[in-house]
Amino acid sequence: MYLKKCPYCKSSDVKKSGLRNHIQHYKCKSCGKQFQNKSPKPSKESIWSEYLNAKQTISEIAKKHHISESTVKRILRKKADTWQQPDLTGMSGYVHMDATYWGHNWGIMLCIDDAIGKVLYLAFIKHEKTQSYVDAVEGVMAAGYRIKGIVIDGKKDLFLVLKDYPIQMCQFHLTQIVTRYLTHNPKMKASKDLALLIHGLKHQKKEDFEQDYADWKERYKEFLNKRTTHKDGKTCYLHRRVRTVMNSIDYYLPYLFTYQRADCVGMPNTNNKIEGTFTDLKKNLNNHSGLTIEHRKQFITAYFQSKPEGHLNSL
Repeated sequence: MYLKKCPYCKSSDVKKSGLRNHIQHYKCKSCGKQFQNKSPKPSKESIWSEYLNAKQTISEIAKKHHISESTVKRILRKKADTWQQPDLTGMSGYVHMDATYWGHNWGIMLCIDDAIGKVLYLAFIKHEKTQSYVDAVEGVMAAGYRIKGIVIDGKKDLFLVLKDYPIQMCQFHLTQIVTRYLTHNPKMKASKDLALLIHGLKHQKKEDFEQDYADWKERYKEFLNKRTTHKDGKTCYLHRRVRTVMNSIDYYLPYLFTYQRADCVGMPNTNNKIEGTFTDLKKNLNNHSGLTIEHRKQFITAYFQSKPEGHLNSL
């Protein structure tokens, strides 16, 4: 009887099975598998999983598995080459689109499927341009995906260039716009009423919200049209921040309730899924501070390529 345990089934019922190249081998009586007097060689997938999810550094992984750091680096490099656009034939659904950045000169454009969170498109970009979104839509469509609708967070040019698709303006981002201009604790009655109306947006029906908003504009018409005169004689609106919020609502109003349309059943009303994806990515990337930009890009590529494929949506 040996204290050695089988690395496959964890049974202690093992026996010696001879020497090969001066290395003691064992055979498990329970599962029949043979193994050496050392830990099994780790798989490439397990090394990547430890690096990504277990916050293990390269040196820690090498020490744990009794392999060299150069071997770990080689495995990670092979895992993280370049983004391979997946075949999306037969898939359809609602698409979240957004970009996120590291610093001021590079970031990623990402598209994900709302139902299963599958990454549909990934591209590294320097700046968030309208063309980046157009390229993303064309890439997703070229891969065989049928877009039923798109959820975006407010870049105004996109509502024109993507007009061929049902577009949902993220309601959460609109509330952020309102808070940015009116603050979390507005003082004026008009601002308080407008903030209250917007913060209840997700619970409203389209017709009810439009009526409540029209009533607000009518109730505070005089307040909104007040002007002040500068020393040079020029005039401007007195309550400019409130009017800025009003103008934003006027612009986004046609896209705030797309998800309530009869032909858009199941469409989300926020971009929370892709925002959560970005948050998870950055948390994992921050576990490995000190990476060069090129290695960060390799990490990001491998991070998304290692995501489960999910199931195809039916057309």
